Amino acid sequence: MLCLALPLLLFPMLPSSSPPVPGAAPLTFVCLHYWAGSSKEWQTVGELLAPEYGVLAPDLGGFGGAPAPAGGFTVDAYADEVAAYIAARQLQQYVLVGHSMGGKIALALAARQPLGLRGVALLSPSPPTPEPMTEEDRQGSLRAFGKRQEAEKTLRTITARTLPSAVQQQIIDDNLRASKAAWNAWLLHGSRENIAARLQHLSVPCTVLAGDQDAVLSPSVHGLETLPLLPEGTHLDIVGGAGHLLPYEAPEEVATLLQTFARQLPPAAN
Repeated sequence: MLCLALPLLLFPMLPSSSPPVPGAAPLTFVCLHYWAGSSKEWQTVGELLAPEYGVLAPDLGGFGGAPAPAGGFTVDAYADEVAAYIAARQLQQYVLVGHSMGGKIALALAARQPLGLRGVALLSPSPPTPEPMTEEDRQGSLRAFGKRQEAEKTLRTITARTLPSAVQQQIIDDNLRASKAAWNAWLLHGSRENIAARLQHLSVPCTVLAGDQDAVLSPSVHGLETLPLLPEGTHLDIVGGAGHLLPYEAPEEVATLLQTFARQLPPAAN
């Protein structure tokens, strides 16, 4: 996997056993994680995609130990940070991969038509419209911050497939490591943002993947709130028996989807 860890990066990268090889991967997947998660959710997916593709996965500000975005915790501030991250690595061709919260951020950035963007892959994405969340659930999530018992309960709620104990512990640790500012900002503001009008500027191919047992964002939410705003012909693929954490629960299916999507992209413009 083409990953890099340097001490002064804005976003820490996934660890790598060897340094990146310039020019070895013409197309790179830039993977954005879910709320209260971290870049570590992409580890297995990245290993499955190597060596055909590069995989870069930043920790989004306030999660995974990353500092707060310079512009705050809005969707646009996160998109600005991701754009700067991509520019710093001088990526010539890349696909944005957004999971849950990361999906909304990926769409906000893609709507700007950034240079080098070839496509967008969304895994159980937070919709461009305000996320369907009851006020009771919102307040419950706010109260759950920093509580191990609540983190363990959340893990049970948002996953459907059995995960190894080490993976379960990683998910819980990421939850507890989130900053309170980032935690609250998404629940109170980011999840409520409406970027739907911007998606008329989205000009690259897209694809969507969801688990049929997702208790957070069901496939019907994607069909009603996200697909109608994406380019014509965008597919919604369903993973049977999977919940919300697809990169952990179904890494093989995610990797296969990304490989297939990448191979079907139109040739890059010269």
